Amino acid sequence: MMQAMEVKKDIYWVGSLDPELRVFDVIMYTPYGTTYNSYVVKGSEKTAIFETVKEKTFDQYLERLQSLNIDFDEIGYIIVDHTEPDHAGSVAKLLDYAKNAKVVGSAPAIRFLRQIANRPFQEVVVKHGDTLSLGNKTLRFIEAPFLHWPDSIYTYVEEDHVLMTCDSFGSHYCFDGIFRDLIPADKENEYMDALKYYYDCIMGPFKPHVLKALDKIKDLEIDTICTGHGPILRGNIDFYRDTYRKWSTEVAPTDGKTRVVIPYVSAYGFTEDLANKIAEGIKSKINDAIIDLYNVIYHNQEEILDKIYWADAVLFGSPTINGDALEPVMELLIKMNPLVHGGKVAAAFGSFGWSGEAVPNIEARLKSLRMKLVTPGLKINFKPNEDELLQAFNFGETIADKIVENINKKTKKVNKVELKTWKCTSCSEKFETANAPQVCPACGGGQDKFVAVTK
Repeated sequence: MMQAMEVKKDIYWVGSLDPELRVFDVIMYTPYGTTYNSYVVKGSEKTAIFETVKEKTFDQYLERLQSLNIDFDEIGYIIVDHTEPDHAGSVAKLLDYAKNAKVVGSAPAIRFLRQIANRPFQEVVVKHGDTLSLGNKTLRFIEAPFLHWPDSIYTYVEEDHVLMTCDSFGSHYCFDGIFRDLIPADKENEYMDALKYYYDCIMGPFKPHVLKALDKIKDLEIDTICTGHGPILRGNIDFYRDTYRKWSTEVAPTDGKTRVVIPYVSAYGFTEDLANKIAEGIKSKINDAIIDLYNVIYHNQEEILDKIYWADAVLFGSPTINGDALEPVMELLIKMNPLVHGGKVAAAFGSFGWSGEAVPNIEARLKSLRMKLVTPGLKINFKPNEDELLQAFNFGETIADKIVENINKKTKKVNKVELKTWKCTSCSEKFETANAPQVCPACGGGQDKFVAVTK
């Protein structure tokens, strides 16, 4: 029988191992496999289970639970720190055994789980600062939205100085020793690579939210972090907090210059000619602008994305081939998201032969990213002549005007408008604006989801 492993007195790991997994969530490569971590915390009065496992591994999960000789009828709570199915996918099955358990989570978590479990269950909705007693153990809940879903929370076991973080601080690294400090020295680089890759893919798009969460736990006495994936972290906790802070802290340019990024591909040089002329048009209006032109096939996409992060505007260029924009540009666009890139000035341009779908297809993606789209984009049939190059130059001037307008609007809002704090009741994220946002930049909820927060 597969055995549970003791983390601390009356706290046990009961997760599942998936060493053969090579692709996670469609987009992440997992050369070291992964684990789906779940934990049992036994209090003097109640027992709680934290997270479950991916449904396909439920049998080994159940064996580990049974190895503790648990009376399932005495399980009081199933704590769901995050409802992604690799963590909450077995809640419905677990409830078949733990019939008296109440499911505990944030308001979004409970809402999401109703649609994942597709069955009724007893629920307890918790918010930041709430506590739950297991008798001699106290659970304190900490809101950590968008790490990496709007439902995410941390749970601090106060008496044991244990923090349950689900995806935060995790890694896709299957190690049957379970604890990070037991990883052999010759595997150290593997683990650190897996930790960073996991951060980049899962947490990287939400760096401001990572920093907010780190601030909430900076004064907690923590000696163990129980992650949702990968090894449990025992000791040296400041190293992981400091590492996450370092990875999440972006150093903004301080020169005050306008930044424009122009990623493009060009089959015969026609779209490249447009890119260069558009850049000239922008410089004619903003002469100290820093403009980075990238032929995408010759540059690392992460390098381009780093530049886009600080850009005031991004212009994407692609010829139309087989009725669409080309893959390198679309791949770059797919790696962007509205939480990070929304609000930037954006536009599309490109050469075409007889149909010209590239520009509108790029524009559709830019619109979904909630960018400030300059339309119509620039479409030129085959090789641009002198008049068409002038069109490209003028298009650049239009972009420059839009950049200046966008920057001025932001400045006026900061300097002249009395800001209020608005909380989205769907995801709990807060924003400082004069009026309630039309759409929540975090979860997409409507204006009716916002309530003013009194300070």
